[in-house]
Amino acid sequence: MINPKDDTAPSRRSRTSLIAVSSLGLLLIAGLLALGTWQVGRLSWKSDLIARVEQRIHAAPVPPPSRSDWPNVSRARDEYRRVRVRGQFLYDKETLVYAATELGAGYWAMTPLALDDGTTVLVNRGFVPTDKREASSRMQSQVEVDAEVTGLMRMDEPKGSLLRSNRPEEERWYSRDVGAIAAARRLSGVAPYFIDADVSPNPGGLPVGGLTRVAFPNNHLVYAITWFCLALMSAAMLILFWRSAARASRDAS
Repeated sequence: MINPKDDTAPSRRSRTSLIAVSSLGLLLIAGLLALGTWQVGRLSWKSDLIARVEQRIHAAPVPPPSRSDWPNVSRARDEYRRVRVRGQFLYDKETLVYAATELGAGYWAMTPLALDDGTTVLVNRGFVPTDKREASSRMQSQVEVDAEVTGLMRMDEPKGSLLRSNRPEEERWYSRDVGAIAAARRLSGVAPYFIDADVSPNPGGLPVGGLTRVAFPNNHLVYAITWFCLALMSAAMLILFWRSAARASRDAS
């Protein structure tokens, strides 16, 4: 007895493949559209950040947050705010932090500034080259009078750089860690931020201030276009697949 040929199995496999490929394709398109939408949101956030920072760095200097306002200090609210303070530098408590700048490798000279209200603010007075590491080689910059400092508020950089941790016991500093520097120098009443001094020249030319670089990469528009284009290409490929499957179904029937 001859069994009739079963044509239903290939048809079932074709439908299963169509459903599986369609599901994966739609999931891929949805994921790419979600990534593109997320990058559009990031673009808006980054544009607002750049505009806010640009406004801050070009504004007239204002007093920094007072001690009572220190708990409210934040990166979003205060970083790159242009401030002005007056006090007495504590040169004997200077801390050198490794730096790589447009002037070459060297150090940031982090010097405590004692204010009249009893608080202390760490000031990045600027860059010193390696051969001027010792304070005795630039004594002319240590003026024993009240100093007025104008600069940009910066936030604490705890623990160290991305690649190296601070080692206070060895006097190896790779980030401007306010809390650790204050502890190592036995400072009290230290503000939870530091100030990058502006370009005003110091006696003797060192340290060199005003080297703060404010630059935020903003490639989110490119990323958004890329994700949306990939979503469009995936949709086109899925449509081609559906058309091919429909032609194959017609030919089979």
